[in-house]
Amino acid sequence: MLQDDAAGAHAPHDGWAEPVATALLVLADGTILEGFGIGATGEAAGEVCFNTAMTGYQEILTDPSYAGQIVTFTFPHIGNVGTNDEDLESLAQAPASGVRGAVIAAAVTNPSNWRSSSHLDAWLKARGIIGITGVDTRALTALIRDRGMPNAMIAHSPDGRFDREALTAKARDLPTMEGLDLVPPVTSRETTAWGETVWQLGQGYGARAAGEGLRVVAIDYGVKRNILRLLTQAGCDVTVVPATATAEEILALKPDGVFLSNGPGDPAATGEYAVPVIRSLLERKVPTFGICLGHQLMGLALGGRTVKMGQGHHGANHPVKDKTTGKVEIVSMNHGFAVDPASLPESAVETHVSLFDGSNCGLSLTDRPAFSVQYHPEASPGPRDSHYLFDRFVSLIRDAKGTTA
Repeated sequence: MLQDDAAGAHAPHDGWAEPVATALLVLADGTILEGFGIGATGEAAGEVCFNTAMTGYQEILTDPSYAGQIVTFTFPHIGNVGTNDEDLESLAQAPASGVRGAVIAAAVTNPSNWRSSSHLDAWLKARGIIGITGVDTRALTALIRDRGMPNAMIAHSPDGRFDREALTAKARDLPTMEGLDLVPPVTSRETTAWGETVWQLGQGYGARAAGEGLRVVAIDYGVKRNILRLLTQAGCDVTVVPATATAEEILALKPDGVFLSNGPGDPAATGEYAVPVIRSLLERKVPTFGICLGHQLMGLALGGRTVKMGQGHHGANHPVKDKTTGKVEIVSMNHGFAVDPASLPESAVETHVSLFDGSNCGLSLTDRPAFSVQYHPEASPGPRDSHYLFDRFVSLIRDAKGTTA
């Protein structure tokens, strides 16, 4: 960087100076990555993961499932299409609890997209998210792949002044993700009705009148908006309830079906209060569909167990085989825990499996109307390879009711 003199003219060649790092990513093992800060200033703590998606950074940064995490983008050009007010996944308004930081390779350019309404830098500031650019994300991704997802502190100071020893100590002292219930900050605070349908070019999001469809109660562990839109689009009248809703409160809404949403943290920790509710609903044979954390919680409710993954699955290019049809879907994933299929009872049949590592990605019950998947069928990496699951849920409900469309 060329240093200017007091008069504003460029200094001679001996005035060249290295640019000052205005952001740091400090890993728990003492590794310090320097870069340039964008977004909010200050510091934040989280578990560092990497996401391999080439598009959808705004949806990723507003996905409540990333609560407590710092996301490393493997695709270098993040922010180039700007941000808008439509591509949000969290139900909460800004600033919202969720992702703690963003790690980006290239400097963020000015947006070039007709839908853009603001620069990523301003958008991150408004949401209280710290970003760091200029990082060798390939090396960081390789580190996570080989050693697992580390805890870290991300810090942004425009003057470039940091207490590196203090940041390292904070990162080292952070608790692991295992045992953490991160659902309370991202769940709904009250019961609400949802009527928005999917986005259409030139029209935006649609709306559907309530009272004409199947009654579905969605338990919000950190639900994404597009899940609710696709449930509504499939013909459901959706009511969203907080994660702490009791089985009695849910049954009082007279649901034709129950949806278990995605969400962050250790499923075993959330399961302390969620599993008894799910188990009660399953015992009453209420048609049930779970996604991501909802899938893991269903596994726990059946007596299974979940395990922490090394690097997790985060991205929009994951191949999953549907064992019921033999088809392969390209899906979006975001999880750091997995259901151990060997721990499930005989009544739980494995329906989907990851073609990357063979981990469990879906199950259905032979004795009750319930199924779940580990991945996100509401996303569009395939682009709509997995939307059939919402129709499968509706068919399950209609079969239980003895009705037809």
